[in-house]
Formats: sequence, C-alpha cells, structure tokens
Amino acid sequence: MDSPLLLPYEGPHLELPNRIVMAPMTRGRADDETGVPHPLTAAYYAQRASAGLLVSEGIWSNATGKGGPGIPGLVTDAQVEGWRDVTGAVHAAGGRIFAQLWHVGRMTHPLILPDGATPVAPSPVRIESEQIYTNLGDVDHVTPRALTTAETEAAIADFAAEARNAIRAGFDGVEVHGANGYLIQQFLAENTNRRTDRFGGSRNGRLRFAVDVVEAVAAEVGPGRVGLRISPGNPENEIAEQDAQGTYRALVDAIDPLGLAYLHIIERGAYGALADLRPRWSGTLIGNFNGPEANGRRTGEEVLAAGLADLFSFGRLFISNPDLPARFATGAPLAPYRPELVYGGGDEGYTDYPALAHAR
Repeated sequence: MDSPLLLPYEGPHLELPNRIVMAPMTRGRADDETGVPHPLTAAYYAQRASAGLLVSEGIWSNATGKGGPGIPGLVTDAQVEGWRDVTGAVHAAGGRIFAQLWHVGRMTHPLILPDGATPVAPSPVRIESEQIYTNLGDVDHVTPRALTTAETEAAIADFAAEARNAIRAGFDGVEVHGANGYLIQQFLAENTNRRTDRFGGSRNGRLRFAVDVVEAVAAEVGPGRVGLRISPGNPENEIAEQDAQGTYRALVDAIDPLGLAYLHIIERGAYGALADLRPRWSGTLIGNFNGPEANGRRTGEEVLAAGLADLFSFGRLFISNPDLPARFATGAPLAPYRPELVYGGGDEGYTDYPALAHAR
C-alpha cells in the first residue's frame, strides 16, 4: 500500500504531487551586510524540489526583525533579485515554493541590527534565561523597546510589502510566521503583551496584530497565496500562553473565513492543537510536531491517517536528505545531518548531501 504521504493532494488552492512539505529552516548563509541570499541558495532549494511544497527559511520583513547573522531579507531590489534566482531554480526542477515572512521581535540584539538598534516588541519584556548568538558569540538579551501604536501599524504594512516582493521574486505564495515565540506570537501571549492600546489588553486585543497581518497580506497577494504558521502553547523563547486553547480557537475562527492557502500547525507541549483545531479549520492543514527528535515517516503517516492534517512538514530530515520523498518511497536509509554545519558557512552541510542515486 502506498504511503499517504506520497499520494497527490488537491485542495482549494494547492495542487501538489505529494503531501510532504519541507518545513522552513534557518540556515544563516545570506550576505550579512546586504541580506541577499547566498549564491548556493538556489541549488539548495532546487535539490529539495521533489517535496510537494517547499517553505523557505524565515525572511525578514524589516531590518529590525533580523534574528541573527546571515539571515536574508526580502525588502530591497537586490534581495528580490537574489530570491528570483532561487524560485527560478525550484520551478525549473518542478517544485513549488512559498516564502516565509518573518519578524523576530525581541529575539534579536543590537549587535545584529543596523546601527546597533534596540530590538522592538509588543512590550519591554526581556528574555532572562537564554542567550542569543551574534557575530561576537553568545550574549545576554537586552530589554526590547515597545512598539508604538503607529509603529505596530507600520509593521503590519511591512509584512504586506514583503508579500508583494515575494510574488515579484517568483514565489508561489507566502507563509506568515506566527510561531516559535517571534513577533506575532509575542503579541498573542499574555506574558509578552502587556499593552493597553488596541493591540493588547483583552484576548481580542492580543489577537489583533496576528489577524491584521494575515488580512493585510491576503489583501496584497490574494488569500489563496497565503499560509499562516502557528505553534499553540509553545514555551520556546520564554513564551507563556495562559490559555492556548482559547487563544488559538479564537484566532482560527477569525482567519478561517478568509480562505487561506493553508494553516501550518506546530504541536509542542501539552496542548493537542492538531486534534483541537482541525475541526475549526475548513481549508488545507499542514501538521508538524516539534520535539527533540526529527519527525519520521511513520509520524507523518499516522497524522494523515487520523485525519489531523492534509499535509505533513519535515525539517531536519530534509537537511541531509534532499530527495526525502524518494527515500520514503523506496524505504532507503536516511542520512544523518551534521548539527555543527546547520547554521552559516558555505556548501559543506548545505548543498553537499548527495541524492539517493549518488549516495549509492
């Protein structure tokens, strides 16, 4: 019997040859000064074009949202041209690729930002228990500066402008990054959003930024080209959501009528987000589990068989297995990746993992 992961998928806005999604993964190889993708980035994504859908690494919508050395942007004409090379290579290889739109909020540092700028966030709440990597090594976080109401509205416009640039660059669509403790989730969570304007206070206030971003992006490029990624109840990066179920039920109810391309749910922690939110979402749903071990084929198959998602995303396995669908189809062994080569550098640990035929 064929694996459900290998069956074609036809949804309201997506027509895919299989149900395997390459999850967005930071690789840190862009030019640190210009934010232009590394020359090898086109080859990296093209090697993985047999996935039903590729989602790019997080790409900043504003230089204040850059989360580390070597993170690419999609704001300047040079960055757009760099990404056009990537999308052209993916399409030539028969693939489909969405750009992930990203702003890290407080998850950055003056050593990373232009002119030593202070990170921005919904509220001036500092990360206490972790350090952040910079070009000078690991350093303590600083207290972020709270965005004004006008700056918050400008950040929404930045996401929409980035989405427009993504389509200019040839991407098939965009994924709004609302997960993993970055800016959008910082607005959603009670411990990081202590605002008293219309972007804080009540649950509806905390939801407003996420909903406004999605609506603005959908208005810019069309809802059928827009996905949203969320990680309900995820404690990563010192996020504490007191009522994840209530918050994300309300968020899904607010955006479901828009008719987006998909909702991408990362399940992590005690809240069974996939089972709880699946009935509330009428469109395509991508599932993912974020744990200490990489998701394997069996996990994806079980999620699809249970009806918890239509597609399943794999991250770490795609780093070292560029032809992951073929390996699943043939039962071939999976190559391990080298963790020390994930971030930064050149071709080693990036484009030098061989496809199955070459590996043999």
